[in-house]
This record gives sequence, C-alpha cells and structure tokens, in this order.
Amino acid sequence: MLYIFDPDILHKIAKKSIGLPYEQMFETVRVELEQKYPGRINNKIQWMFNNAGGCMYSVAVLHASLTEYILIFGSPIGTQGHTGRHFAEIYDFVMDGELWYFGEDRPFERIVRKSGDQYYLGKLESEGLCIPNHAWVLEYARGFIPFMLPFGMADSLLSTLDIKTVARTFGIYGKLLLKNFWQQFKTNSLPSDSKEIL
Repeated sequence: MLYIFDPDILHKIAKKSIGLPYEQMFETVRVELEQKYPGRINNKIQWMFNNAGGCMYSVAVLHASLTEYILIFGSPIGTQGHTGRHFAEIYDFVMDGELWYFGEDRPFERIVRKSGDQYYLGKLESEGLCIPNHAWVLEYARGFIPFMLPFGMADSLLSTLDIKTVARTFGIYGKLLLKNFWQQFKTNSLPSDSKEIL
C-alpha cells in the first residue's frame, strides 16, 4: 500500500495561508493542495459540524480515501475534549489560533501549538485537547480511516442526535471515496512522491 500525501508538503502549504482572511486562507490551502495533488482534492469547501470526543468543530473535508484524509477543522469560540485513540497517525498543522494538549504520561504539562506549528499524534496514542479561544487547523490522517468513523460519529448519534450531520458526513466521505477510486483507476498508479506504508 502507498500513501499519496507528504506531511512536510502539507505543513508548507498550511504555512502559506497564515495571516490571510479566513475564506481566503481556506481557499488558498485547497487550491495549493489541488495544484500539488491534481484530481485528489475536493473542488469546493463544504463546512459541516463535527462532534467527537466531547469537542465540537466546524469541519471541511478536502480528501478522503480508505487510507488517508485531509480536512480543515476549527472553532471560533473554543472547545475541549479527547483526541481519541486510533489505528492511524494524525498530523495537525495550525494555521490560526492555539491548540493545547496534555498526555496521560504527562498529566501536569500543557503542550501549546500555535500558528505555524505542527502537532503529531501517533497510532494508538491519545491526549486531552483544548482550543482555548479559537483555532483553525489543517489535519492529515493516514491509516485505515473507516476505523476512525465510530469515534467521529458517536457523539452525533448518541449525544447530540444530529442525524443531519451524520448523513452529510457519510455523503461527503462516500463521494470523495468514489472520486479517489476513480482517479486511481484512471491513472493506474500513484504519484511519484507517494510514501510507502512502513
């Protein structure tokens, strides 16, 4: 299996958008990703709610496949909760605001990630997360993405009862999944800068 996206390239793209007005910031990221990874990125930004691990965000999914996703998430009013514990690696690239974290092995240490910073959460790792005021983040995950869906959907199904958000999430994920299957079928190979799963 091969990964398409390079975290170092995603970090550079996220940093290019820093300081721009929000709509321009997000569209700059989307266009830069589309230019670097043609045919792999959603052709428009579609915002929706997401409730996961006690946190509530706005989310826009830019890429989704069985093994990777890229999305923008954030909140203008802050939120806090649990990152989840996943069979996937997660890279967060902060474009605006601050994210605070703490780990179960570092219960007294606040880890702060600010605009321009990268945060990494390894497979089966978990931390507490807080957006103290506001933050907007480009997030990339690699692993078996369907295993992450129960975490992403549980709060909406069992707590907020937000069926509309669940339906939109599956609709957008399904559409992007088909798009990337079709792109793979057309090219019959992955880009030369793909990374092999270790």
